[in-house]
Amino acid sequence: MTLTLSLKAAAASTAVLLATTALVPASAVAQDATIDEFRIGIMGGENASDRLRSNECLRTKIEDLLGVETKLFAPADYNGVIEGLIGGNLDLAWLGASGYAKTYLEDPEAVEPVLVKINTDGSYGYHSIGFARADSGITALEDMEGKVFAFGDPNSTSGYLIPSIEIPQAGYAMEPGEYFGDVVFSGGHEQTIVGVYNGDYDAGVTWADGLGEWEDGFNSGAFRKAVDAGLVDMTELVEIWRSNVIPEGPIVLRKSLPADVKEKVTAMIDDLVNTDAECAYQFMAGEIKDIDPIGHDAYVSVIEARKAKMGN
Repeated sequence: MTLTLSLKAAAASTAVLLATTALVPASAVAQDATIDEFRIGIMGGENASDRLRSNECLRTKIEDLLGVETKLFAPADYNGVIEGLIGGNLDLAWLGASGYAKTYLEDPEAVEPVLVKINTDGSYGYHSIGFARADSGITALEDMEGKVFAFGDPNSTSGYLIPSIEIPQAGYAMEPGEYFGDVVFSGGHEQTIVGVYNGDYDAGVTWADGLGEWEDGFNSGAFRKAVDAGLVDMTELVEIWRSNVIPEGPIVLRKSLPADVKEKVTAMIDDLVNTDAECAYQFMAGEIKDIDPIGHDAYVSVIEARKAKMGN
């Protein structure tokens, strides 16, 4: 099978996916005996073509492993992947912790977390990083009064949930006009990074493991992807805020997949760093130590934070 890495193809595939999602509730999907295709959802953060390209090696490996056609879907926003999982129309995705929380809260039986990215220092956490242009005179949140602040996607952990809680706790209200001149959503991590870099926003937030060199975009995360793509020169940006450690989001599988399919796919990805380090680099957004097992209990605190935010 040849995958067309085009925005048009990605949009067409996503339209079909979302149309069918509305027709098939997760509760109606029984445990599958067999499958005739495998579907991978890719969260936002980069443009569709780059997301498809970064996941193509994983697609081919799963197709070879299972012997069934394997497809990539790159919806325009996080919610497209979440709804695809809830509707039973996606089989695998690497979610952010908040995306997993939303999926679990809407249908606890839709997916199960199986694996997580391990950083080069052996941890599995990352940070929401606030940043601005180095020539803007902004070096901290206290310099942002009356200026434009950009979140990414409403379903992003680092691009919205955690900073929307921790920044007000630090004394900076997030309602537009209260402290910041405006608070907007860019649409995703890449959009935030490029938007701040180009001067469309005064500052924004994205994700990174916080390890390695700033100039490289850290070891892994959205900055590293942007540097690798040639979109930004990190010396022209400056960090202005950093969240507490956030648990890395899980790779999830549809619960109703056949047990042998889940076992094979989990084992293959678990060993990906050893069998194909370049594919692991592309799939996991940079340099990592390993990919290890993870379970639901690691995300209880994020689920509670998401519930609390929904109640506000």
